[in-house]
Amino acid sequence: MSLPYRMIDVGAKPVTHRVAIAEGRFSTSPEAFERIINKTLPKGDVLSACQIAGIQGAKRAHDTIIFCHPLGLDHVEIIPEPEPETHSVRVTCIAAAHAKTGVEMEALAGVNAALLTLWDLTKMVEPALLISDIRLLAKRGGKSGVWLHPDGVSDEVRNLIDPPAPKVLSGRRVAVVTLSDRAHAGVYEDASGEAIKDILSEHGAEVTDYRLIPDEPATLSATVTDLAHSRKPHLIVCTGGTGVAPRDVTPDTLTPLFDRSIEGIGELLRSDGAKYTPLSWSSRAVGGQIGESLIVTLPGSPRAVKEGLSALLPELIPHLIRIMNGEGK
Repeated sequence: MSLPYRMIDVGAKPVTHRVAIAEGRFSTSPEAFERIINKTLPKGDVLSACQIAGIQGAKRAHDTIIFCHPLGLDHVEIIPEPEPETHSVRVTCIAAAHAKTGVEMEALAGVNAALLTLWDLTKMVEPALLISDIRLLAKRGGKSGVWLHPDGVSDEVRNLIDPPAPKVLSGRRVAVVTLSDRAHAGVYEDASGEAIKDILSEHGAEVTDYRLIPDEPATLSATVTDLAHSRKPHLIVCTGGTGVAPRDVTPDTLTPLFDRSIEGIGELLRSDGAKYTPLSWSSRAVGGQIGESLIVTLPGSPRAVKEGLSALLPELIPHLIRIMNGEGK
């Protein structure tokens, strides 16, 4: 007999870094609030106790929510903040995991456990208590990316859930080359090239050159050679032409131009990309050095570009540029 409900099968979903932030409020009388702050309730320091309980509640979410998947949490933090003007305690829970499903239920379970513990430890001196305003503030991970509560969130929450990109490419000049017959012909916009420029700029780079060219080996060879030897950017990122279609010529064209190949770039892009799709293994992306320039090739879709750069930044690309420029480790 089929049931009118089911547990969602997440087996085929990729593992991504998931973060969720939830909050709730515990309200009491002025007298009980003072005892909470002064740690003079009969059972002692209830704010510390609620932190421990909240962590345990987040870890045990799947035990109390019937369709919640058991997750190995990377991190749980419970933050109780007394608010004297309302005689209340605002509790925030931050939960994080590398998982196939989100951690918002864990964050909410952590908030609930912390709030109920505050109630349990305060009720003996004040039975007129209130738990309210429990809500998810923000989450990140999976296909939905970043979600923020439509009523707005604080800058602190925004920075926790979507931290600014580290400026690891400050002072670096970069060039972007897009290979696409159709984008070059004006059939559609070059979304991949724009995504690369945005991401590199967010990391502090100066985008000095941008070229949109067709999938022609001679054009690609001349473009990259001119950039590397005349413009001499620290980094050249090419997007498109890394697959196995007849017009995918990027690896075949660039590899003979390299002064040195850096095989690990392509290996990392494929292995990291496999977290999102097994089709990543069909990519022939390569990396290398021409003169003073680091060359990185990426697939031709905006999503693959973002995933690829997330694997290469913030560590590998800056490290390679530093070493190539004799700046040490």
